[in-house]
Amino acid sequence: MAQFIFAYHGGKSPETPEEGEKVMAAWGAWFGGLGDAIVQPGAPLGMSKTVNGSGVTDDGGANPVSGYSVVDAADMDAAVTMAKGCPMVVDGSGSVEVAELLEM
Repeated sequence: MAQFIFAYHGGKSPETPEEGEKVMAAWGAWFGGLGDAIVQPGAPLGMSKTVNGSGVTDDGGANPVSGYSVVDAADMDAAVTMAKGCPMVVDGSGSVEVAELLEM
């Protein structure tokens, strides 16, 4: 079994407490459906800075990461299938970048 990181891009903050409860329920249901595949549920991320040889920028790039999770999956296809159920993908508010964590 390999491990994969799900890097979330996009999404939006709930505007009301009721909307927040609905969003959290959707994420809880998705994680519940993934069961033991969830290695680390991760967390949402705040504003990022990009560091390179030219300096530091405050914007996180064109499509900043908004959160992450780590999952176990048999292969990339299985991980991608899991990611398709992400609430941000389902509601169209964001995307999931899937990458295998490689052993060093």
